[in-house]
Amino acid sequence: MANFDPSEASSADIRAVARVGQICALFGPRVLELTAADIAERTGLNRTTAYRYCTSMVAAGILDRGPRRGTFTLGGLMIELGTLALGRQRIVEIASPYLRKLSAAVRMTAVLSVPGVQGPIVALVEEDTSRMVVVTVHAGTRLDASAAQTHLYLAYAGPAAMDAVAAGMPLAERARLEVDVSAARKQGFSLVRHGGGSFAVAAPIFDEKGFCATVALLAGDLGDLSPALEQLRATAAALSEEVGAPGEGPPRADV
Repeated sequence: MANFDPSEASSADIRAVARVGQICALFGPRVLELTAADIAERTGLNRTTAYRYCTSMVAAGILDRGPRRGTFTLGGLMIELGTLALGRQRIVEIASPYLRKLSAAVRMTAVLSVPGVQGPIVALVEEDTSRMVVVTVHAGTRLDASAAQTHLYLAYAGPAAMDAVAAGMPLAERARLEVDVSAARKQGFSLVRHGGGSFAVAAPIFDEKGFCATVALLAGDLGDLSPALEQLRATAAALSEEVGAPGEGPPRADV
């Protein structure tokens, strides 16, 4: 009989769990479905092993079969766990009335985002429907490196977060991102102008452990931002106080 080393089985189990996490992290706002070949290419697995992981994850509810032949998407279990994880964060539980009040006061869409593994995740959205064009984002969206909320996330999350978000970026693009992040840290807010005249401005929220979320405003035209920015920062400060932030928060600067 072959000898059985429990430590080897334990190491194999740990590697398998890490690999499942790695596969799940491949999905995002712009990557809704993947084939086993896609997963093999991005993880370094061979295609047969990647396919076996995918079918096992389908059986566990972690993945689902995608709409196109041979594709996989995040499964129902991931949706349930993601919703549960968001709902258990105190900032998500208390933020809704603040977002409603902010959105109504400035006539812009208000958004709460919380830190995820590879960037901020949209947790709550209060849409402004008083305008002809509604600028919005879906709850559950993982925001990319161009988002105002991401600049604040990187400003307070540390070097490892920058490496994760900027993985694969050209050096010039990463350098621009680092400049934006530095400005967000210095100002205590982040403003990003998008194509077509729309913009997003975000402010950080802190709890007793440090940075825990962002609150942002989205709109289709910039106009005079000062009154909206003041309301935004007041909302961030009120939420920070309610979740137990010590001190006076980040530095303040004028637009």
